[in-house]
Amino acid sequence: MRNYLFFFACLSLFPASLFAQMSQPKRDYVEFLTTTNQSDRTYRPGEEAQLHIQAYAGGLPLDQVTVHYTVGGEMLPEERTDSVTLRHGEATLSLGTSDTPGFRTCQYHFDVAGKRYKELVKVAFAPEQIQPTIPYPEDFQAFWSRTLKEAEAIPMNPVVTRLPQYDTDIAEVSLVKLDCGANGRCIYGYLVKPKAEGKYPVILYPPGAGSKRIIPEYDYAKEGFISMKIEIHGLSPELPEAVYAEKRKTVEDYMYRGLESPENYYYKDVYVGCSRAIDFLCSLPEFDGRNVGVSGGSQGGALTLVTAALNPKVTFLAPFYPALSDMTGFLHGRAGGWPKFYATPESTAKISADTATAVRTLSYYDVVNFARQIRVPGFYSYGYNDETCSPTSINAALNCITAPKEVVITPPSGHWRFVETNRQSIEWMKKQVTPTK
Repeated sequence: MRNYLFFFACLSLFPASLFAQMSQPKRDYVEFLTTTNQSDRTYRPGEEAQLHIQAYAGGLPLDQVTVHYTVGGEMLPEERTDSVTLRHGEATLSLGTSDTPGFRTCQYHFDVAGKRYKELVKVAFAPEQIQPTIPYPEDFQAFWSRTLKEAEAIPMNPVVTRLPQYDTDIAEVSLVKLDCGANGRCIYGYLVKPKAEGKYPVILYPPGAGSKRIIPEYDYAKEGFISMKIEIHGLSPELPEAVYAEKRKTVEDYMYRGLESPENYYYKDVYVGCSRAIDFLCSLPEFDGRNVGVSGGSQGGALTLVTAALNPKVTFLAPFYPALSDMTGFLHGRAGGWPKFYATPESTAKISADTATAVRTLSYYDVVNFARQIRVPGFYSYGYNDETCSPTSINAALNCITAPKEVVITPPSGHWRFVETNRQSIEWMKKQVTPTK
């Protein structure tokens, strides 16, 4: 009896948090896995795509559980709604096929103990054969040559402010302001340089969509690069939160502004600003004089391609799931690129110009037409399950690139990338750096 009392007395000395930690599950109670009858989720037109689902609860196969699913073209209205039953933890369903290059989507769900589990899976049909829908203006190169020449007449007036509070043991940080276009347009960026003396390659890091406050990026400095992460709306990331929040309201729906004319579209000064940012990086005394990269994802992926096409100083690029690609896709009955113009009545209503006028303007800004101009090596990556930047639109751009390219596809990833893929891109970029004397 005394031994039991001693045991419980000792037990009472352990904090409750310790028992909570001990009881934390090591894995989810319900687990499920989706595979396809082609291991890379890629098919030839006419082949049937099948999904195989395995599902378990508490490590035991689920049985007699109904899986509801829909199937259709990527980002298009569903073509078929159906269901299958899990038997001994497994079920197979058909996505059908496609006679033309493109993607098909399946969304499925099932319920266990009142909780819903769901998954989205896309499969590809000859993605390397997808062709653009966006027209190519005859004066595309002349338009951008003239635009850049006009921009060069406007001094960048760089203002560089040291921000030692952001420094690390290996990197120092400054805030940069650059004038980039008419009407006082400017961009800001966090310039991060290795502290060690020497000459370094440079990398531009353009932003994703929206007007989110940027923060310094240190990863490139760790790898021996000077980098600058920029914003595109002229909003200093050092503004007080209340002021920043108010100013960002002024750039809502910016991607719809100025579609009446290529001369007035919002992205004109953005594209110019990215090119000028490269010029600024190449003016730094610490620049090695040779190696210039640009890398970003989503809108940043689009700006990566655009910048590499516009500025001949760029020697390599690494875009992820680029937006602004083949933006007329929905007008042709297939998925288009972000921002999904003409995808819904709501998105169409935001376009103030008539369709012919808007399409003409977009043709000068579509990533597809910049992809045609790429002349340097690139690392490109995306996932099939992306619902923001459709892989259909991404392939429309990638298939126009004739320069050396390494394309890394991770089918189950959506509008994000694996840490391993990001690491792979950095290692690839390091290999592109040509040593200087």
